Amino acid sequence: MAAVQDEIPGLVIHTVRQPDGQAATIQAQFEAFHQLNPWVLRALESLTADYLKHGAARVGIGMLFEVLRWRYVTATEGDDDFRLNNNYRSRYVRLLIERHPEWAPAFEVRALRAD
Repeated sequence: MAAVQDEIPGLVIHTVRQPDGQAATIQAQFEAFHQLNPWVLRALESLTADYLKHGAARVGIGMLFEVLRWRYVTATEGDDDFRLNNNYRSRYVRLLIERHPEWAPAFEVRALRAD
């Protein structure tokens, strides 16, 4: 697990903000966030691989998000807020499974309700 923590210090979190009056879909917001913060997917991959390697058969993206939040806050200094939008959980699960099809049985994936 040290590899994830080693990646975290000094990272810059880029927040995606929409100009007033322009509503973007969750998918569009996610794509912008992911493009600016590719380390998040790498960290989620590392956490998932480590968790499954230790014998877990199932893993929840909610747990992974909370571990990532905890690690980021405890590994950095300063007043910058770390924002990891829960609306992106379903998108990250899909990316994890796309990149690691062998993990599909470990995650529960539901139909998307919003674009």
